[in-house]
Amino acid sequence: MTDYRPILLVEDNPKDLELTLEALRRCNIVNEIAVARDGEEALDYLFRRGKFEGRNEGEPTVVLLDLKLPKIDGLEVLEKIKSHAFLQRVPVVMLTSSREEQDLIASYELGVNAFVIKPVEFGQFMEAISNLGVFWALLNEPAPLRDLEWK
Repeated sequence: MTDYRPILLVEDNPKDLELTLEALRRCNIVNEIAVARDGEEALDYLFRRGKFEGRNEGEPTVVLLDLKLPKIDGLEVLEKIKSHAFLQRVPVVMLTSSREEQDLIASYELGVNAFVIKPVEFGQFMEAISNLGVFWALLNEPAPLRDLEWK
């Protein structure tokens, strides 16, 4: 079953955002890419608040989440996703420059599905993002949407 739910990309670094969007375009993913530039905006998107109040139904097929974000950091966003009944099945990939072991441990303790360190070299970065996009948007079979009333 092909699922074309959106991919939520949460990234505050303009250069990393541009490169990630380009890598996803290059692998011909048909899913809409929703962008949030900080943790607060990501939560607004996920919980359909503020400017996202009227967004289309359906949860993201995956959240690509930066760790170090303004306003609300990636770990807090992850914790809120995984503690909410309607969102807890949404896969979250921590996509970060952090090589700190404590960030890795905290992410997995909070339920992250994958932890990917952004390669510094351009070609490797593009390949890593393309591989993530293909796996999560095309190969992975997402959990069915819950039969819960959204709250």
